[in-house]
Order: sequence, then C-alpha cells, then structure tokens
Amino acid sequence: MKTQRLTLYIFIALILGVIVGWKFPQIGSRMQILANIFLNMVKMIIAPLLFSVVVTGISSHGNIKSIGKLGAKTLFYFAVATSFALIIGLSVGHFFEPGKGFPQTASDNMLLTVSNMASHNVHSSISDMLIHIFPISIVHAMSYGNLLQIVVFSIFFALAICAAGEKAKPVLDCLTSLSEIMFKFTQIVMNFAPIGVFGAISYTIAESGLGIMFSYAKIICSLYVALFLFLFVILNIACRIVGISVVSLLRAIREPALLAFTTATSEAALPQAMKIMESFGVSKNIVGFVMPTGYTFNLDGSTLYLALAMLFSVQVANIELTPIQLILVMGTLMLTSKGIAGVPRVALVILAGTLAGFNYPLIGVAILLGIDQFLDMGRTTVNLIGNCVATVVIAKWENEFNYTKMEEFNKQYSLKIKSENFPICKNELLSKIPLEEHSDCGNKFSD
Repeated sequence: MKTQRLTLYIFIALILGVIVGWKFPQIGSRMQILANIFLNMVKMIIAPLLFSVVVTGISSHGNIKSIGKLGAKTLFYFAVATSFALIIGLSVGHFFEPGKGFPQTASDNMLLTVSNMASHNVHSSISDMLIHIFPISIVHAMSYGNLLQIVVFSIFFALAICAAGEKAKPVLDCLTSLSEIMFKFTQIVMNFAPIGVFGAISYTIAESGLGIMFSYAKIICSLYVALFLFLFVILNIACRIVGISVVSLLRAIREPALLAFTTATSEAALPQAMKIMESFGVSKNIVGFVMPTGYTFNLDGSTLYLALAMLFSVQVANIELTPIQLILVMGTLMLTSKGIAGVPRVALVILAGTLAGFNYPLIGVAILLGIDQFLDMGRTTVNLIGNCVATVVIAKWENEFNYTKMEEFNKQYSLKIKSENFPICKNELLSKIPLEEHSDCGNKFSD
C-alpha cells in the first residue's frame, strides 16, 4: 500500500513541479535546493549500503573462483548490451538526421562551458581505466561516491572474511545487521522523494521553459524513439530469454524508474532498485555485484545517447564521417565512457572531449547543453532499467534466480491493485459472497 501511495505522490509532485516551473518561474528557479537536499540524503546511504550488501552477499557463499566467473559473465553481458545500444543510437541518428538543417546558434556562455568540458581529464586508455578501478582508500572512494571502487574494495574485504573463517563471524554479523538497517534507512529517505522530485522538475522547467522542447523537438523525439526501441526490443528479448515478462519487471521497478526520470540521477534510484530486485527473485550477491558495477560499465541509455549525439554534432557542423572515422570515434566514446559515472553531465563531458580530440567543432555539444536535462531524464531511466535487466540475466545464468519468489512478488502486486480498485468488498459486496468466503475476503483486504 505504501509503495502505491509513494508512486502516486511522486507523480503528483511531477505535475505540480511542471505547473510551478511554467507558471511561476521565479519560484521554480529557487526550488533546486529541495532536489539537492534529497539527492544528498540518497548519497549518504549508498556507500554503507553497497559495502554491507556486497560483503555479506559474497561472504555467504562466495570464493575467488566464483567471483571471477561472475565478473567475466557480467562484463560479457555488459559489452553485448552496450553494443546493441550503440547500434540503435547510430541507426536512429542516420534515419532521422536530427542535426541536418539545425541552425548553428549557441550562446558564448554555452560555448565556454563546452570548451571547459572538453578539457576535462578523462582516461583515454585501457591502462588508465584499470588504474581508476582500484581505490586509493575506501574513505576516498566513499567520499567521492565512486561505486566501482567501493565494489572492488568490498569484494576483497569479503574474500578476506572467507579466508579468516570463524574468527570473522562477528564482523559478518555486524555487516548483515548494517545492511538491514541501511535498507530501512532507504525506506525513510524515500518518503522525501516527492519533495525532491518537485524541486528538480520545477527548477528545470523554470530555467529552460517548456518552449525549448518544441525548438529541439527533432533531437528529443529521436532520442526517446531510440530509447523505446532499445527498451522494448533489446531488453524485451533479454527478458524473454530468461523467461520473465519485461512488463512485470517494469511494473516492479516503476517507482525507482520514475525517481530516476524525474531527478535525472541514477544514484537516487539505486538503493530502492537493489532492494526491489532482491525481492523480485535475484540473489543478494548478484544484486550487490551487478547493479553497482553496471553503473560504470552498463550505461545503456548513455551509450545510446552518445552515439546519437555524436551524429547530431557532426550533422550540425555539416561533416560527413567515413566508416573508418565513425568506428574510431565510437570506439573512443565507448572507452572513455567507462568508470567516470560520478562526473556531472558525464555524457556531454565525454562527447565534448572526444570531438575535441578528433578536431571536430563543439557547436553541436553547445546546442545540446540547453536541453541536456530533458535528454538526461530519459537516458538515466534506461540506464537503471538496463541494469535491473542485467541482474536478472546474470542471476539466471548463475542459476540464482528464484522464479517462485518472482511469482509471489507479482501476486502481491496484483492483490494490492485489487484491494485498491475494489475497497467495497468488506461492505457492499460482503453480503453477496457466500458465508464460507467471508473470512478469505476479509483477510485479503485487511492489510
């Protein structure tokens, strides 16, 4: 019941945010503080939650061999999924050609911002990426919110617990309690989600205005068409292969997905999504490993957007890329997009740096800067959904997906919907139900 109400409150906050930002922009422009406060509340959960979940999950039934196998399968799936995302982004970009005929206009401030983005220090080689995976210290990784580094430290910590045996049991018990506490902590923080959503949406609309969406209609439509194609073709096929319905999965994660969309921040939805996937039937150790790792290596929505945005940028500049040039640019985008998910507006940072490296004009990136928030909402949501699908696929691959648990989860959802749609069962309909069924009906609707 509480989940249903919270989803409704978030949706109401979304509508109110649009109205306030549109009709009262002076008020809406001051509402970002609400979004920032909520996002800070979420960020303070992530590090201890990830650490406790990964350690307890691996320590319960893990060893070096199983972790290596799990890691190899996970990275293979990530490579396949992001490759399909890239192909769809390029295909839609070539079909719609959103940059053709687009006026080359951008303010000086936007061009300066994009130039600064292009100079951002991102790793440009495999060795840089590998070095970035390992933390200087766990405190440093937690303070900067580097999910992958936290996962790496947690894996080594869990393996050390397994090696220590019985002597490490008090620490493991403590972390088990910590993980339960952090999930309860998450539930408390999620009660403030509607406030954060209202602040984020009202600020976005107040700053950009609804009119900007009409000016950029072609690129916005191109991106969302591509995202829907990836979701209902590629991810749907992945779900069918492992024997689940993509609709039931989307229904299960509707609340974190809505949160990711409205805040345009993956971190806001991560803790709740992890808890839901565990309830959906994915084992704890798979969720703890795949979800945070995916936020670095499986950014399906961002990868798709980078392919489309790159074509938009060269089309705006009237540049025709040869097949070899296209392969080189996309290969660079794929490499530099790994491991820096914590950087603000990371997709534009990567795009600007890559285009500058190939001496292509940055005017297209400057144009996209004006509507990046609207584009970010869609790609962030697909990032989240893609990683949720990844946990199911890897869990099935490892024979650690509980179909019975999934069916019970879906059944509980159906009962909740029925109880909300037919609340008169106890009253008007009770007299029409045979006497032996009264108690059953009453039990169903008493929760």
